[in-house]
Amino acid sequence: MFNRKVLLAGAMAASLVSFTLPAAAAASVYIDVAPPAPRIEHFDARAGYVVVPGYWGWKNGRHHWVEGHYVAERKGYRYEHDRWVQHDNNKWTMQRGGWGRDSDGDGVPDRQDNHPNNPNKQ
Repeated sequence: MFNRKVLLAGAMAASLVSFTLPAAAAASVYIDVAPPAPRIEHFDARAGYVVVPGYWGWKNGRHHWVEGHYVAERKGYRYEHDRWVQHDNNKWTMQRGGWGRDSDGDGVPDRQDNHPNNPNKQ
């Protein structure tokens, strides 16, 4: 019985490691090619949804367009879109977007807000 518990615990630990390592090992890719200008996309307003705008992705040595789409709204959060960032060495890297906490509802994610819990927001 003891051996079975130890074996089960070891298997569970190994499965956790196998799922967490690839995400932790992910590295930024730097490229020399600036992305083209964003395409203009039109989205109708949808109650309960926010628009994730399209962006230029990088695959097989070239930019390709990734179309925008709707995602379900999350109260208390603000969605930041994927974007390319240029560095001092004229290299570009993709900054992934996602949901950022917006505690006071001012449209600024808490990690960028000097006063994230301001009850007197403007």
